[in-house]
Amino acid sequence: MNLKDKVILITGASGGIGRELAKVLAKEECKIVLLARRGPELISIESELKLINPDVFAMKCDVSSRQNVKAVVHLSRELFKKIDIAILNAGVSFKTDPNNFDSTLAEEIFDTNVLGVIYFFEELIPEFKKNGGMFVGISSLADGRGFPKSGLYCASKAAVTLFLESQRIELKPFNIKVLTVKPGFVRTAMTAKNEFKMPFLMDAEKAAKIILKGIKKEKRIIQFPWQTVLGAKILKLMPDFLFDKFAAKQRKITLPKGR
Repeated sequence: MNLKDKVILITGASGGIGRELAKVLAKEECKIVLLARRGPELISIESELKLINPDVFAMKCDVSSRQNVKAVVHLSRELFKKIDIAILNAGVSFKTDPNNFDSTLAEEIFDTNVLGVIYFFEELIPEFKKNGGMFVGISSLADGRGFPKSGLYCASKAAVTLFLESQRIELKPFNIKVLTVKPGFVRTAMTAKNEFKMPFLMDAEKAAKIILKGIKKEKRIIQFPWQTVLGAKILKLMPDFLFDKFAAKQRKITLPKGR
């Protein structure tokens, strides 16, 4: 796929993978709408990229708000007359703690990671049905098992993966493509909070280049690195009692005897 003159929305564009994706896309002569909650960071990346590509515009957006999403999609249409690709990258994660379990964290994670994807589908499907289009949803290789201390995040990414899979099939007759991106560990502000070992940790810049390559090839599933992909497949097939021991060891949790 040639991305020249395509209008591309990127959520979560103020940092991490989203920011690096914006940088590599700016060189593709496409038109870019940067969306994020963090205003100062958003202005910073917009100013940086306008030196490369004048057709880069930033809009503050909380993807967990249906009205916010509706408004930025409307403004993007007014600005560029169309939207071709939506890269739905915004995401949050919080460590869970059985000694202080807080459902408000679940609300924030699912509102951002899951509904923040669904709201864009709702707004863009009618337009994409007329003109064609592409959704690129950022899920995770953590979608296959429930890892201790990351249960809410894993559950949200499992929901995203299955939602994208269903939409890929449903929307294909309308010439709407749905791509699922499943990275392993990527060096971002989010993963910097992790207290466990992260094998094959990758720089966000490298991850962005892999994702861009997959978008151009219109790959249904873009997953990387291969070592973590293989590991995730093994863990998914692993018997529950073995997974319990493995995951507890990785997250430094002591299981009762007999487990």
